[in-house]
Amino acid sequence: MDVKPIASMMQADAGAWNRLVKDDYPFLRHEFLLALEQSGCTSSQTGWTPQHLLVMQNQKLLAFMPLYLKTHSRGEYVFDQPWAHAYQQCGCRYYPKWLTAIPFTPCQGPRIVIDESADALAVMRLLTGFIKARAEQDAISSWHCLFPDAVQAERLRDLGLSLRESVQFHWFNKGYRDFDDFLQTFSAGKRKMIKRERRRVGEQGIALQRLNGKEVSPAQWQAFFQFYTMTYLKNGMPPYLNLAFFGQLAATMGERLLLVLAVKDGQYVGAALSVVGSDTLYGRYWGCYEEYSGLHFEACYYQGLEYCIEHGLKRFDSGAQGEHKIARGFEPITTWSAHWLQDVRFAEAVEHFLAEERESVALYKQDAATYLPFKKS
Repeated sequence: MDVKPIASMMQADAGAWNRLVKDDYPFLRHEFLLALEQSGCTSSQTGWTPQHLLVMQNQKLLAFMPLYLKTHSRGEYVFDQPWAHAYQQCGCRYYPKWLTAIPFTPCQGPRIVIDESADALAVMRLLTGFIKARAEQDAISSWHCLFPDAVQAERLRDLGLSLRESVQFHWFNKGYRDFDDFLQTFSAGKRKMIKRERRRVGEQGIALQRLNGKEVSPAQWQAFFQFYTMTYLKNGMPPYLNLAFFGQLAATMGERLLLVLAVKDGQYVGAALSVVGSDTLYGRYWGCYEEYSGLHFEACYYQGLEYCIEHGLKRFDSGAQGEHKIARGFEPITTWSAHWLQDVRFAEAVEHFLAEERESVALYKQDAATYLPFKKS
């Protein structure tokens, strides 16, 4: 097996790449990563320089791993800025660093995609060795793998990386017939709260539309993008993604997109965009101009829950953070990131910090579960 670095998704055969991905995890599809690159969202100018790794055997693509050279820590959702500050205090350079992740996407999934015929551990050992050797050669401080699935997280730990744990809130489909059947699992008070929130949206004269990405018009994409941009501007920062990215995504994998539009008096007042996997709905982007009672919950959560139930999807991953999701039936789950630091002194300090952090994360997850709205057994 040989490792082949590439500087652009254009250097990877799209058919061979997608045959490894299959339909399980849409964010690793060639089209998705290419749209990020060609729209200019991932580039040296934005601090996301593509340096993906291919594993070849007899000229056949056996595995691949997305890899970016990062000059900052924005858009990652695993916060290592204090580590960078510690490096700076000691007169060392933390940036550039290497990052294996889906840009701007805190959704758990495979991070090294390997052909079923290959020895997965051997492939991961090969890539890890390559990363470490190149880091020393190119003066790269560290390598970080964000939101890998449980199996790959454990393998990366076995290969010497430090694991960091965090918590997200996901919904699981337990064979519900419809949304009301799901609500029957709630305690009476929580069930009334959800019904009241949904009723309040209609009382404000707001209707919701669900559209497959192939059905969305250019004007509707423009409206969505303005809402998406507003979410970032309200927080005092520019958006990570641009309209060109969403346009290319709609053209190349629109069947994997679900757009929810909120309409009042013939005008769009909010929108939420999700990405559809083989068994999971991934809630991704949301925005509105004015605040309406319950609209965020309806557009971002309840419409997605109904879609999952109607289409038999097993899980709804609604993104990072958000304790307000607990009362709406989203359960706390563990997510991981894996970290390797070239400097042994910093590596030991980080490992010590992570051991302490894991204890607090475990307590947080345990406490969060006590607030779930379901009836007691």
